[in-house]
Amino acid sequence: MKILIILAHPEEKSFNAAMFNTAISTLEKEGHEVKTTNLYRENYQPVSGKGNFTQLKNADYFKQQDEEVFALQQSTFMPDIVSEQEKIEWCEMMIWQFPLYWFSVPAILKGWIDKVFTMGKFYDNGKIFENGFSAGKKAILSVTTGGPEKNYVDDRYGNINSILFPIHRGILEFLGFSVVQPEVVYSVERLSEEERNRVLDNWSKRLINIEREITRD
Repeated sequence: MKILIILAHPEEKSFNAAMFNTAISTLEKEGHEVKTTNLYRENYQPVSGKGNFTQLKNADYFKQQDEEVFALQQSTFMPDIVSEQEKIEWCEMMIWQFPLYWFSVPAILKGWIDKVFTMGKFYDNGKIFENGFSAGKKAILSVTTGGPEKNYVDDRYGNINSILFPIHRGILEFLGFSVVQPEVVYSVERLSEEERNRVLDNWSKRLINIEREITRD
């Protein structure tokens, strides 16, 4: 299986990095082809706008979707966008590894989303959800939180699946991906070394069978 793993965490010694590295080693050991993007290490520039393009269709009035369609026709996307788009087209499964920031993804990952999933290439009129360009591909979120699990099962913060719904439904499923149940590690800063090792081991065991996991309801 061809698998793309995206890491959005600034610390190379973080638990998110450990989850990322565990995924790479496990999946490669199982014979999968793996490509990665480490957003902070690569100093990915997340601001989306005119700088996404080497040439503009209309320099007087910027409309991003129009420019994206033009760029697809004229091959005027910046190289950092093209390289990430090629990885997404290549993969059969995509894993996002990130800490939950303000009930969402870190800004650097949101910027990657804004820049890379362009109109005409990954979605278009009628080419969304089950008809999306990425139909047949799978995606899974691997997420860490600062708070304990009890905060994400009642009305205090909201159920974790409700929090992740805009990402699952509004981004991944919108584009055609089939979404597998997320991997969520709660209260990561409070885990003991033994607990961290157990989480990493369980993540590795899950990934061994990830091809056979059914997607969420």
